This record gives sequence, structure tokens and C-alpha cells, in this order.
Amino acid sequence: MPELPDLRILADAFTVALAGRPVESTSLKQPLVLRGTGAELREFEGRKLQQVEQRGKFLTFDLGPDRIVINAMLTGRLGLARPGTKAFGSTALVLTFGARQSLPSEVEPAAWTDAAAWIPADDETVELRYRDPRKMGKVYLLPEGIAREVAGWNALGPDADDATLDLETWQARIKRHNGELQNLLKNQEFVAGIGNAYSDEILWAARVAPFRARASLAPEESEALWRAAHEVCAWAVSELQDRVPPTFEKQARDFLKVHLKGGEPCPRCGATLSEVSPGGFTTSWCRSCQS
Repeated sequence: MPELPDLRILADAFTVALAGRPVESTSLKQPLVLRGTGAELREFEGRKLQQVEQRGKFLTFDLGPDRIVINAMLTGRLGLARPGTKAFGSTALVLTFGARQSLPSEVEPAAWTDAAAWIPADDETVELRYRDPRKMGKVYLLPEGIAREVAGWNALGPDADDATLDLETWQARIKRHNGELQNLLKNQEFVAGIGNAYSDEILWAARVAPFRARASLAPEESEALWRAAHEVCAWAVSELQDRVPPTFEKQARDFLKVHLKGGEPCPRCGATLSEVSPGGFTTSWCRSCQS
């Protein structure tokens, strides 16, 4: 499932690649993913993309007065392609963007995208393709004047790496929640954007075991989790800037320290990493140096 670092990369990349381009055409291949109507989707044709923003596990495509919000869920992936190139498997939706004069002056591109070779030329046509083999993701159409609920949006806590999420705010928020720590980190009402992969990484970085109860945390352990959330997200975003482009539709996880590394040596203490998959979701941790 795409998490905050994955989606931050996509937001940066799609903004620099697509902002200022008009939607030339739309093609809905899997209606099950759409929250809206085909007629509403066609009304987006002609709209110019302003920017793409990440919030929690959502991507928002700002097209002036209208928006498209995508929650990719478990198997949804987004990528860029030239028209006529081999289709992605299980493609659900294609938005074709036309040429632009230049990147709009009001758009401040992320520094890491500067002069990137994968950015389409301004006079090129480019497709944004959304594929979803299990059709679990949701594409919400939010035309001006249409009130449509985006499931989970209104309950979102601050992003896990939000600069305003200081230690005092974190401590106040964490006290409102009970349960096991990994489930807490994945609770989008506590902090947004974290799932199975990065909860493993944050807990390992903080030296805290995943199945500990929140109520058992000492203040210094809670602080360690806060620091780890910020540091792991920043590290992962930096890694993904080099690993993801130009295949944005592929998810990079090989560089993670512990997630899906069960049976391998812990990179910190050398003990064998443990791994379980309750309910089909994998948890990886070190029994030796996480307590």
C-alpha cells in the first residue's frame, strides 16, 4: 500500500511533470474505482492541472475549481507514460494531458526534480495512468458545486512528518489512543500516512516493540517514536527520490531496514529479525533490540 513517503514523491513528480497542462481526454476502464459519474469525469476535459498534493494516503489533483482525490488503497499505483506505449496491467483510469507553454510561474517545483530527465517536454502529450488489480482504490471526482464525501478524509490526523507536529502535540495526541503501538501508528486519526511498512521502520528506529500497549510507554519512549516518525519519513523520501523515477507505478521497498526482512540479521544488533503476518499484514521487528 502506498504510504506517505511514496505519495510525497508522486506529488512532487506529477506536479513538475503535469502542472499547467490541460486534460485532453479521459478514459475510464474500470468503473468500480470511480466515485462519481462518467459524465462528471468528461467535464474535467479542458481543465488545467494546477498542482498535485499529498495528504495522508491521498493524492489530490487540483484543477482550478475542481479536484480529483485518489486513495490508492492496497494495490493502486500511478505512473506516467507516453500515449501509444504498452499499457500498464489492470489499468483502471487514464487522464491524457496535452502540451503546455511552460511550468506555471506560481508552481515551486521540489528541488530534487530540477532538470530531471524523466520530465516530459512541454510540447509532449503525456498520460497519467492509474492501475489497480484488485480495484480496491477509490478515485473521487469533486467538481465545483458537488458535495461528495471522501471516505476517511475528515478524520485525518496531521501527517506523520508535519512540521507543526511538535513533541508536545504528539504527546497530547498519543494519550487519546489505546491499543498496540503498530496499530496506533497505522491509525490515520492519530497521524496520517503511515501503514505496515513504515510503522515497522519507525518502531525499529525507536527501539520499541510493535505489540506493546500504548499505555506502557514511558515519556522518553513516546518521544523516541516522535523523533523516529520524522526521521524515518525524511530518510525514506530522500531514498525514494533516487529509486522511484521514472517508474512511478512501481513501489520501492527493498531499501527498508526491517520490513519484510524476517529471518535476516538485524542491521543494528545482528540478531535474527522476527516476522509474523496476522490477518495477512506483515509485521517485522527485532526481539533483541526492540522492547
